[in-house]
Amino acid sequence: MDKSTRAWIFGFIGVAIFSGSLPATRVAVAEFDPLFLTFVRASIAGAAGGLFLILLAQRRPALGDLVPLLIVSIGVVIGFPLLTALALQHITAAHSTVFIGLLPLATAIFGVLRAGDRPRPAFWVFSVAGSALVAGFALTQDLSASLTGDLLMLGAIVICGLGYAEGAKLSRTLGGWQVISWALVLSLPLMMPLAIWSMPATLGGISPPAWIALAYVSLFSMLIGFVFWYRGLAEGGIAAVGQLQLLQPFMALMLAASLLGEDISLAMAIVCVAVVFCVAGARRYA
Repeated sequence: MDKSTRAWIFGFIGVAIFSGSLPATRVAVAEFDPLFLTFVRASIAGAAGGLFLILLAQRRPALGDLVPLLIVSIGVVIGFPLLTALALQHITAAHSTVFIGLLPLATAIFGVLRAGDRPRPAFWVFSVAGSALVAGFALTQDLSASLTGDLLMLGAIVICGLGYAEGAKLSRTLGGWQVISWALVLSLPLMMPLAIWSMPATLGGISPPAWIALAYVSLFSMLIGFVFWYRGLAEGGIAAVGQLQLLQPFMALMLAASLLGEDISLAMAIVCVAVVFCVAGARRYA
């Protein structure tokens, strides 16, 4: 197997793992407080990431890497999990996947701001079109029931896009899975005390599906998925392999429908397809 094929396989596995994050988070927040879920999943992943770094004798990041690692930590370790957990108290996992379609675009925009990319003018045409589709879809919904969730998801996408772009830039020198592992370790002194502080009085009534969901979002969504994802980006190129992320909304929609029994409206499906088309066009001209 050549290097390019291997990179695409790793990238696809990473996206497949990430696609289960929102459905699993929705299952978890039904029984865990969103704050506790955010803190404990980061603590579990941070402990596992730290163990990997020790066992594999990885070098410590340079002093200049600390600020980028902090941005990655705020974006993908703390910000995205917390905002999505809060959003999924107001909207369904299927609804939230419409916004996930904007994640590659957000990553590309922060690539311009943080990594010096200079996309062609056509990029911005697709960018504005995709954003308008999402905003238009949100306005057609019952704002009294979903506006809060929509705004939280938009915030999650923005901060995650920043974390992805910063992590992708840093992975060129520090290494792929090492970036997420060090970001998790960096957040551990804050996340672990907060997890203990926010722990519910009793965990005896938590159902097995909620525990499974917690394990998934802790180990797979926050650590193992990034092992495959960043390795794919490192070996196959950020721009090329990053386009695989466009498959995530469709995977998540299928999971939400099959595992959670959620309805997927025709309008939601059409918007997902249109947003993915716009993001694909934007990425082509990046």
